Amino acid sequence: MTSTYTRFDTVFLFSRFAGAKYSPLLPSPSFTLSTSGIHLRTKPNSRFHSIIASSSSSSVVAGTDSIEIKSLPTKPIEGQKTGTSGLRKKVKVFMEENYLANWIQALFNSLPPEDYKDATLVLGGDGRYFNKEASQIIIKIAAGNGVGQILVGKEGILSTPAVSAVIRKRKANGGFIMSASHNPGGPEYDWGIKFNYSSGQPAPESITDKIYGNTLSISEIKVAEIPDIDLSNVGVTKYGNFSVEVIDPVSDYLELMEEVFDFDLIRGLLSRSDFGFMFDAMHAVTGAYAKPIFVDNLGAKPDSISNGVPLEDFGHGHPDPNLTYAKDLVDVMYRDDGPDFGAASDGDGDRNMVLGNKFFVTPSDSVAIIAANAQEAIPYFHAGPKGLARSMPTSGALDRVAEKLKLPFFEVPTGWKFFGNLMDAGKLSICGEESFGTGSDHIREKDGICLRMVFRSILHCLTAFQEILRHLDLW
Repeated sequence: MTSTYTRFDTVFLFSRFAGAKYSPLLPSPSFTLSTSGIHLRTKPNSRFHSIIASSSSSSVVAGTDSIEIKSLPTKPIEGQKTGTSGLRKKVKVFMEENYLANWIQALFNSLPPEDYKDATLVLGGDGRYFNKEASQIIIKIAAGNGVGQILVGKEGILSTPAVSAVIRKRKANGGFIMSASHNPGGPEYDWGIKFNYSSGQPAPESITDKIYGNTLSISEIKVAEIPDIDLSNVGVTKYGNFSVEVIDPVSDYLELMEEVFDFDLIRGLLSRSDFGFMFDAMHAVTGAYAKPIFVDNLGAKPDSISNGVPLEDFGHGHPDPNLTYAKDLVDVMYRDDGPDFGAASDGDGDRNMVLGNKFFVTPSDSVAIIAANAQEAIPYFHAGPKGLARSMPTSGALDRVAEKLKLPFFEVPTGWKFFGNLMDAGKLSICGEESFGTGSDHIREKDGICLRMVFRSILHCLTAFQEILRHLDLW
């Protein structure tokens, strides 16, 4: 998490440039069950599929009145300690017998029963290789452990910010995110999994530590004997008291963006003949969101979206939005006749890079610019931010903004969960970290698409993007 997905920073700049007055503060996945464990029936095919989110009529498929639950014996597998961004390994490791299944079962063993029994959980990912196969494994183990409903993005697609948004809107108890973030995808590369809690934020260390402990003692996997779920069509499939709803990956997130930003303001900016815009989705999950949000809803030109088709191997690229791996965008932005504003997102859509014509905005400056202009440029912040925060390695530009605006300021360890704790306590509205991540309390994750809309909001009233930096006297 990703066909409308924009980072928060981008949307914010659009809003500012758009009209707010300037402020000096600126083949189908499947597996078989056996007494020895969970096996992939066939290896995921090596042909990479294009995944394009599109709406289709929903349907309901009814199964049997009850489902059979099997207890499969297993043994602990080394190396399943969860980091700050979940569990990440090579695809081939996750494809080993019971590797993924052990971790998923260990997760359920770590949660209080009231957090998942008869509850709703969300499932989605960045579209990388092995996600479809993994989706089926996760769904069947969830059913085996008594989960009531799974909400899964069509084709398994949901950007990381969209997963957080869906959890919060649908009042789900949590959600699985299948992604290795900005790492390459494909049979020889990386895959990952993490769990977000009911507020939409990554699971706290108290839970991830329990998961790891349970991976060291696991002895059985509870799996429901149900057919693979068709993830290609929006609709509901029911088996007894368990159901899977395949949802449009864009709609809930788009609805949230319409609440946060003034879309008319941004449309006005994108319709101007003197304003140029380019977005590089890097063949990652935000490609599924770019056309629905930027083109269909905000009126951007179709050719302003580059590498907009999500691919399982990210087009043989490295979906890390920086000056090295997003070189095609950088080359366009540094031309004499280049666009005024450019942006790129990573594999799961939570990181961002922002560029003007012939200049690059560092992540540290990006979050400071947003904080300095949020109240004036974005409807969501019209009452003013509650507080500001950054990770420890991020530069002190944001500190200066907090001091100037007389806002509470926090410095936290690296890891988005630490921002989420402050948000849940009502103390934080806008935050960022050194690794190209920016967000706000509209969700509990970094948000790359929202970023682009933020900058558009800021940019509306300015004659050039450079004016934002030129007139800032805060740092």
